[in-house]
Amino acid sequence: MSTSPAVNDPCPCGRPRPYADCCGALHAGAAAPDAEALMRTRYVAYTRRDVDYLRASWHASTRPADLDFDGPQPVWLGLDVKRHAIIDADRAEVTFVAKYRIGGGSVVRMRERSRFVREDGRWFYVDGDLD
Repeated sequence: MSTSPAVNDPCPCGRPRPYADCCGALHAGAAAPDAEALMRTRYVAYTRRDVDYLRASWHASTRPADLDFDGPQPVWLGLDVKRHAIIDADRAEVTFVAKYRIGGGSVVRMRERSRFVREDGRWFYVDGDLD
């Protein structure tokens, strides 16, 4: 199941651009220009429950066999990118805080340092450490 923001709605990734001109273009197949852009598109894919995009943007060496969106799902409330560190031409890390809530529960702030690699001109999520 995937729900998409309207073309002119603000992008859920937090950048001040319409969805269609921001993460929507990458969800439609454009390559992310850097690891931060890919991380933002993955956040938006989680808000949309877009399993196909999440799998396609996950590096094959660490991609899970299945992504489960059954059961209670978080309502994503916002993304704050704290740091985008370029390791070398084909490796980078992005540290971010994503806020969400499940049901009527308290807001949770998930902080992660994610690792990315670029292969054949495309960035992929490898893994991440939760703080």
